Amino acid sequence: MTKQEKVDFVIDTLKKLYPQIPIPLDHKDPYTLLIAVLLSAQSTDVRVNQITPLLFEVADNPYDMVKLTVDEIREIIKPVGLSPMKSKGIHGLSHILIDKYDGKVPEDIDLLEELPAVGHKTASVVVSQAFGIPAFPVDTHIHRLMYRWGLSNGKNVVQTERDAKRLFPEHLWNDLHLQIIWYGRQYSPARGWDLDKDIITKTIGRKSVIAEYEKKRK
Repeated sequence: MTKQEKVDFVIDTLKKLYPQIPIPLDHKDPYTLLIAVLLSAQSTDVRVNQITPLLFEVADNPYDMVKLTVDEIREIIKPVGLSPMKSKGIHGLSHILIDKYDGKVPEDIDLLEELPAVGHKTASVVVSQAFGIPAFPVDTHIHRLMYRWGLSNGKNVVQTERDAKRLFPEHLWNDLHLQIIWYGRQYSPARGWDLDKDIITKTIGRKSVIAEYEKKRK
């Protein structure tokens, strides 16, 4: 298979598996999505979706959020982990959104990355899912699968994102990044991986990855 044939196989397979793509994090607008994505760092979407209703019941907009103290926010979000950093970030970015953007979340990745506790991946998710702007946020699943599929060298997430944007058509980025995440969770996890169920890797995967899998299975 040529690299283009591999790319086409990935696109076609994911489209068949996920014609309707669920959004992993519960939210109702750009602000609640921003907070949910920030909270998801080194946590699970399931855990975040359990905690955000408790937080948003008290404050689902920056004006109500800044009425809370950092400690009050931290107490609510403690189960998701990294609560000291995340609570300061949520409080700080809420102030900035009010002071600089009339309480609205900016649609620009660079402006989002200037907010406290908001990195490139978080900013990319927000512009993609909240505003429909093409982006390719790379999480651990995408980073792992792009390497397994021989579409990136696995060096770092920056390179993986660069390769993904180069290989996949821009108008598919927003769907593909979610489809790959769901595929990684369901068919190609880091642990408990069954190659026989992972049709994409089995068909186009890096030979060294498949060989290593077979070696461990023996």
